[in-house]
Amino acid sequence: MRKLSMEDLQRDSVEDFKNKQKNPLVLVLDNVRSLHNVGSAFRTADAFAVEKIYLCGITGTPPNKEIHKTALGATESVEWIHVPSTLEAVEGLKSSGYQVWAVEQAEGSTSLADFRPWAEGKYAFVFGNEVFGVEEEVIRAADGVLEIPQFGTKHSLNISVTVGVVVWDVLSKTLAQKPQS
Repeated sequence: MRKLSMEDLQRDSVEDFKNKQKNPLVLVLDNVRSLHNVGSAFRTADAFAVEKIYLCGITGTPPNKEIHKTALGATESVEWIHVPSTLEAVEGLKSSGYQVWAVEQAEGSTSLADFRPWAEGKYAFVFGNEVFGVEEEVIRAADGVLEIPQFGTKHSLNISVTVGVVVWDVLSKTLAQKPQS
């Protein structure tokens, strides 16, 4: 075995990435304070060919050197929009046919382990503020709430980790349902 070089990986150019079909997943960042977390969400969105990121409320937007530090250029490849209100973003996504799921610890939540996405479905996942989580009105407007099972003493995961866990889990479950070519 050997480590693959950048040339071996044959990654898309930014232009090719912009033009290719994306996975029908949208990330909604609900008043995320840390610009490094925003940048990390962009990098994860690029890695998994996510359709778009909605940056809501006080969430920082590109161009920004702190976002760039963790995004490593993904702000150039991933489509994004700033929406003043997370609730407005959620309502718009629902009217466009997306199932919207808040990622939060909440009464009646669905464990990510038990979540079974439909392979042809369009999904939007709302990730909340580092201190306050997803806004209560957004939780009520969502189609459901996903919760990542945790087994330690801490009450939450960093949003950058949460985005990666949820996107990979959902994407791997949907890809497993599609016929192999």
